[in-house]
Amino acid sequence: MKRLTGKQQSAAQLTIAALMAAVMCVLGPVSVPIGPIPIAMANLVVGLAAWLLGARLAAASVAVYLLLGAVGMPVFAGYGAGAAVLFGPTGGYLIGYLAMALVGGWAVERTGGRPVLSGLGLAAGVAVSYAFGTAWFIVQMGCTLPYALGVCVVPFIPFDLAKVALASAAGSLLRRRLADAGLLHHN
Repeated sequence: MKRLTGKQQSAAQLTIAALMAAVMCVLGPVSVPIGPIPIAMANLVVGLAAWLLGARLAAASVAVYLLLGAVGMPVFAGYGAGAAVLFGPTGGYLIGYLAMALVGGWAVERTGGRPVLSGLGLAAGVAVSYAFGTAWFIVQMGCTLPYALGVCVVPFIPFDLAKVALASAAGSLLRRRLADAGLLHHN
């Protein structure tokens, strides 16, 4: 199989980044409302992007997703859109996806994609996202930390851990396959 040149490989990675942003837009509206913050599928794609792209390009994918939602495309949970959603009480969790992509992608890069360590890094990215979103929620709502954690974090931990495990399993496999095809850099 012919290996891609550096420019071709960079173009392939940018294409994968664009695809990850598109998949976030498609799966982002899919959600199950269980309170002020629904169980959303976008963060599963954020985790997958971190696995495939590393910190910088995964965060770029998330930024594209957030910008599209901010300008009115209905890509947020429940087909929400606009700056009011992004900067509203639960918008900190959306913006926290950037932290998830950066921390998770950094872990994948630093561990060479080793599944357990990379998965733990992705879980740490979720924790940073929770911290940012919870602080944002407290400021916006004027509520206490225990209330915010009880409404916005604790109910989601099992679901998000399952998404981390799924993103890690799929990401590890896809990362190896894309690297073998010359579409991703080996770390």
